[in-house]
Amino acid sequence: MPDTNIAIAILTVSFFVFLILRFPVALTLAISSMLTLWYLKIPVIIMAQQMIQGTNSYSLLAIPFFILTGQLLGEGGLANRIVNFTNVFVGRVPGGLSLVNSVACMFFGNLSGSAVADTSAVGSVMIPMMKSKGYAADYSVGVTIASAIQGVVVPPSHNLVLYSIAAAGIVGGLSVSKLFLAGILPGFLLLFTLMTVGLIISIKNKYPKGDRVPLKEVPMIIVHGILSLSPAVVILASIIGGFATATEAGAVAVVYSFLLATLLYRELTIKKLRNVLVRTLRTVAMVFFLIAASAAFGYVMNMLHLPELIADLFIKLSSNPLVILLLINVLLLILGGPMDMAPMILILTPVLLPVCMKLGMDPIHFGIMLIFNSGMGLLTPPVGTVLFVGCAIGKVSVGAGTKAMMPFFLAMICVLLLITYVPGISMWLPTMFIK
Repeated sequence: MPDTNIAIAILTVSFFVFLILRFPVALTLAISSMLTLWYLKIPVIIMAQQMIQGTNSYSLLAIPFFILTGQLLGEGGLANRIVNFTNVFVGRVPGGLSLVNSVACMFFGNLSGSAVADTSAVGSVMIPMMKSKGYAADYSVGVTIASAIQGVVVPPSHNLVLYSIAAAGIVGGLSVSKLFLAGILPGFLLLFTLMTVGLIISIKNKYPKGDRVPLKEVPMIIVHGILSLSPAVVILASIIGGFATATEAGAVAVVYSFLLATLLYRELTIKKLRNVLVRTLRTVAMVFFLIAASAAFGYVMNMLHLPELIADLFIKLSSNPLVILLLINVLLLILGGPMDMAPMILILTPVLLPVCMKLGMDPIHFGIMLIFNSGMGLLTPPVGTVLFVGCAIGKVSVGAGTKAMMPFFLAMICVLLLITYVPGISMWLPTMFIK
């Protein structure tokens, strides 16, 4: 008769071995699950059924819609207009372009929901501009990649939708509207922190102010800025107001963004549209394969009662909830290096959410902590997708980009601890607006 402890060893050891060998995470999850089921003498067809069931959800349709919206807006020239809009308000502060960068990343992240898309779109505009005005190349990269992390937690983020699906099996359903509201204050707290750090560094290094915007151009810049931000308003208002589900709001946002980019700004050509659709299809295919593999992996974990064992382990390590939460954050920061964000959400939600719920943490609060922490992993090697993209755009070494990013990263750790230990930062708006 198969031994449960041996099955757990096969699942965990094979997972980490394949991860160290740099296998794709989705493939790692699938192979680890298959090997464990083979040892347990369970038909592999069960795994296929779990993978299909894992992707058989209407709510998952929101993810490709949100990804496509971000791609359309990125190719539609909205990044430039958001930068110009932001420059009107904070560009004349000392080190103004640094502040413009942070605010523009906040606004564009609000539209794309992706830190990588944020880095690519805003970084392609801001990094060359900052370098031409006398900012150090590594600093320009550092402030850009740190600011891009705002996109993972600020609504409408497809990461929040992904977490709601991952947590649904544990809590029986999680409101996307509440998650979107919960991400607003942490997002603004992060923005304020990054701007403060950027301002201090800019003053210390005597970086210049931004160029003065001619007064006659201000009205049109503001109009275009508001129009560029309007897709996010449409999504948020329709979901939070209860007029549409996340999936329906995403579909409306795709149509609205397409019309904005083609008819109003006329920057989305047929060639660009083809590239948008190809990139979206590739991203969606990877995400859905990952979701399917994670469903199978989660099924095996639940069969072996692994989440309960891990929960008991954390509780045995300390009886102090503050210490347990600190240990969980340290674990997430360590895992953020070798793991990308989506697999962290899908794999660790069923493992860590029960632990935190035993400590009295609300699933909404845990979700914001998890996603914020996972987003920070995008800045750390060896995966560090945002770090590598930013360094490639700024043409600096990964070492130089990492060093320049560190003051912002340390500030982000402070924000993470505030989010973790002050529940009101995440829970105040959901509690106020949704009963």
